[in-house]
Amino acid sequence: MKRLIVLAAVILLYIPCNGQKDGFVNSADNSKIYYRTYGKGKPMLIINGGPGMNSDGFVSLAMQLSGKYQTIIFDQRGTGKSTVDKPDSTNITMALMAEDMELLRKHLNISTWIILGHSFGGMLASYYATIYPDKIDALILSSSGGIDMDILNMAGNSINSKLSKMELDSVNYWNDKINNGDTSYSAKLQRGTFLAAAYVYDRKNIPVIAKRLTQSNALVGGLVWDDMTRINFDCSLKLSSFDKPVLIIQGKEDIVNEGMALKAHKAFKNSKLVYMDRCVHYGWLDRPDLYFAEIDKFLQSK
Repeated sequence: MKRLIVLAAVILLYIPCNGQKDGFVNSADNSKIYYRTYGKGKPMLIINGGPGMNSDGFVSLAMQLSGKYQTIIFDQRGTGKSTVDKPDSTNITMALMAEDMELLRKHLNISTWIILGHSFGGMLASYYATIYPDKIDALILSSSGGIDMDILNMAGNSINSKLSKMELDSVNYWNDKINNGDTSYSAKLQRGTFLAAAYVYDRKNIPVIAKRLTQSNALVGGLVWDDMTRINFDCSLKLSSFDKPVLIIQGKEDIVNEGMALKAHKAFKNSKLVYMDRCVHYGWLDRPDLYFAEIDKFLQSK
């Protein structure tokens, strides 16, 4: 019992030391953007995947990297604690999301920062790099969704191919339940539990991803994809002049195929491409040994 009390005390002390600060940034259109920071050192903005997902699933990654960097995560507009008045096509756009990031940088009095974008976050990071390249010290694209819209042509089939027939049937069953009005957390978690198998190599991580997959705002996500289609999202031309160091890292069995990573690698002047064995979409879960070692090596050499 004494050991449990001591452990609980250590945990309570640990949380405020690492979760150093949180707050809100007011955007130009009166939206509020929620952010959290961890650790000290060179600032690193971590952009979570989605679109339409909050940053809760990235706390562990931010804390892991906070031993060497001041890590920053934020809820993209309209998700989590970040508020937007009546989300629609006028206030859920890539341009406004990039501006939110820039307002956050200024709010935190950061001159330049490292940016790590995961999955859709890699797409948003690439877009930000086309507008504010001089504010970036280094760019890490972690299982990025790519620098254009190619992901829409392959993501669905890639995900389905990694599921067993039972898993796919179960995902479809729970999708139907949700689409027919059962939006309970239980239904979302059941769907996420079967779908999560497509995202990780090590199945012990399925519960983590299943919970993550419940944190989606379908309306916001759909509006983001609509905007990307409207603007014909393609960063390749502008990124050809981006000269800061870039690390492109993803699993060899990722739902994002190797060709998309190779396209990004060719677009940048100064990029390194790393594929990780026995790894799907979440490198810090499947291969933390390689994932963090490659990031450290990259940032120490830049």
